[in-house]
Amino acid sequence: MEQYSHNQEVLTQPSMSPGMRMLSKVPQVAIFFLERMKYNKVVGNHFKERKLFMQENQNIMIILLNKVPQVTIFFWIIKILCTTVGETFADFINFNIGLGLTLTTIIMGVSFFIALFFQLKSNKYVPAIYWATIVLISVFGTLVTDNLTDNMSVPLEVSTAVFSVLLGLTLLFWYLSEKTLSIHSIFTKKREIFYWLTILFTFALGTAVGDLYSEQLGFGYLNTGIGVVMIIALVFLAYKFLKLDGVLAFWIAYILTRPLGASLGDYLSQSKVNGGLGLGTTVTSVIFLIAILVIIVFLAVSKIDTNAKSDIAETKQSNANKKHVLTQTIVVLVIFLVVGIGGYNWRSNYIASQGAADQATLGGQLNDFVKIENEMLNAVNKTDIATAKKGADNLEHQWDTQEPKLRKIDSTTWTKIDGTIDSVLATVRSSKPDVNRSKTVLTNSLIVLKDANK
Repeated sequence: MEQYSHNQEVLTQPSMSPGMRMLSKVPQVAIFFLERMKYNKVVGNHFKERKLFMQENQNIMIILLNKVPQVTIFFWIIKILCTTVGETFADFINFNIGLGLTLTTIIMGVSFFIALFFQLKSNKYVPAIYWATIVLISVFGTLVTDNLTDNMSVPLEVSTAVFSVLLGLTLLFWYLSEKTLSIHSIFTKKREIFYWLTILFTFALGTAVGDLYSEQLGFGYLNTGIGVVMIIALVFLAYKFLKLDGVLAFWIAYILTRPLGASLGDYLSQSKVNGGLGLGTTVTSVIFLIAILVIIVFLAVSKIDTNAKSDIAETKQSNANKKHVLTQTIVVLVIFLVVGIGGYNWRSNYIASQGAADQATLGGQLNDFVKIENEMLNAVNKTDIATAKKGADNLEHQWDTQEPKLRKIDSTTWTKIDGTIDSVLATVRSSKPDVNRSKTVLTNSLIVLKDANK
């Protein structure tokens, strides 16, 4: 390396171009660039060799400067793991520790912005920083939607529409500004900000869509997860055999992995009474966090997610025919709108046919919930917390099962009751339940239930 002993002096000369100044921030890239300049002198004026050399230079430089990983099988595995943790870890802090939705959101929001600060400050892709930011943004994005639904009583249909528009506008402004939506050229602050804003809206939208279909429409977490897997498989087949644009396919799959990960997390963590495996949010979160850590260490050592070969191919594919990509995008949007809205209307009409349309209020529909909470209150009065927790599992299962029907009858009252039941579940299930606090929340919840049941 003696021939480059004066690199620092050369790179800081006033006549250096903006591109070279950017490269000087990454030493290994600057050295690579200087080596290639030396080779350029040897190539001389041979046009073909010079053209190939410049293309190779440009592609490798983009990869070395890129702030996000290459899309490999490990990318999708860790993405789904992060999404699952986003669901279970938020529930763990909210319910098990008992901090409540608002405080949990504040803590995770601050943690996310701290991680994002270090991610933006970094001048290259660092697996630990990048994936820590993904984990935290998955939790924060989930909590944003949960707050709109539970604390502000915003219908999931509205949240889905709003986040769809925000995501679409973000992608539109990103493309108008940078002329590409490829994640393989994230090497400027502007592109990186567009990237993380898009990621945030994908998590918020994925949460809203997942909750809308799995809970409000009553498909359940497992069926929703299976449906998402089928859609992702169709997108992959379209990408492989129908020449669906790589960037378009990526963002579709990225959005859909959110409800997939959430369904997986709920299926593993929910009690057997609720149709899950009963691992609990603590065990599920720990298992997946360990798996994430192992994969991050593997990626940091192997550097398999910084390989340039497939990155170049996808970037070229997305830029090959912009009109064709625009047509594909419109077709995909129309398909999702028709299937999504059609499925929503069909399921809503089905729920209405089950008797929900004949009811004007929730009067007489809440007897089972009053009974369950009375039994829980009796158990708490006897300091029998174990029995109270079993009652909480039964309460949650029955409430989730009846949600589509009850919400269809009176969504405003349902939302009010849902908030009190969430407080009951969080208090009784906390790691160290307070008897007096449990009595208070159960009593308040019973008052709301009995008033709505008249």
